[in-house]
Amino acid sequence: MKKVLLAGGTGYLGGYIVGELQRRAFDTRVIARSETAIDEKGILPDELLIAELTNPESIKNCCNNVDMVISTVGITRQKDGLTYMDVDYQANLNLLTEAQKSGVQKFIYVSVLNGEKLRHLKICAAKEKFVEQLAHSGLDYCVVRPNGFFSDMAEFYNMAKKGRIYLFGNGDFRTNPIHGEDLATICVDAIEKTDMEIRVGGPEILTHDEIAETAFDVLGTRPKISHIPNWIRIMVLNLARILTNSKTYGPLEFFVTVMAMDMIAPQYGKHTLKGYFTHLKQTHA
Repeated sequence: MKKVLLAGGTGYLGGYIVGELQRRAFDTRVIARSETAIDEKGILPDELLIAELTNPESIKNCCNNVDMVISTVGITRQKDGLTYMDVDYQANLNLLTEAQKSGVQKFIYVSVLNGEKLRHLKICAAKEKFVEQLAHSGLDYCVVRPNGFFSDMAEFYNMAKKGRIYLFGNGDFRTNPIHGEDLATICVDAIEKTDMEIRVGGPEILTHDEIAETAFDVLGTRPKISHIPNWIRIMVLNLARILTNSKTYGPLEFFVTVMAMDMIAPQYGKHTLKGYFTHLKQTHA
């Protein structure tokens, strides 16, 4: 039986990966920052290592007797004074160093679609810097590039609940975000596949207008959508760069940029956005 170490198991995607690994009977070791986070997620790994990936000493020998590593480690909202370089780059590099020392067979890393084209964004700069290290590590590897999680689309639903959704441009930018359960299947499949890169999205390609309309439809309310001109988007970015700190600007920079472009990846999976919004409505009634 192959043994898999998962870093990032308490995140949106990580919880689904743990479930998929266990469904396929992989021996699973999970790194987490605290037992509380594991308990809140209801995750029951075969082994649990409480450690901080940004501290190399705390993960020393974490990859001993491990065949495969999967990392979903990254931050979307900066906290604890940590930067994207601290987490998306250095924490993953610390893990990669341990994987190399222990002779791990393969390292699977979850990045972002078009990250190599968006290196001017702080989050993508950190992720792509790590991808470069991984490619030159000497390990067999795979970079999984989803174009967005369903959890990211919750922002549409939350705006709809408040009565109006604001979109950049004419609402015709397209995307096909993917559910965590579907993406977890792709990540675990990568263990046996030879692909060094997998670009993946969900089964439905939708315009931003269509996503907004779906949210209102699930809520049973009349659609109210405002379209924001591109010059305002650019102005907001420029002002935010000057007036906010990196903790605020980093996530805003990424969100405002990817929401003003097509983000389409090969289609995969079974979960629909309408089903996800319906789940949000049922669980937050």
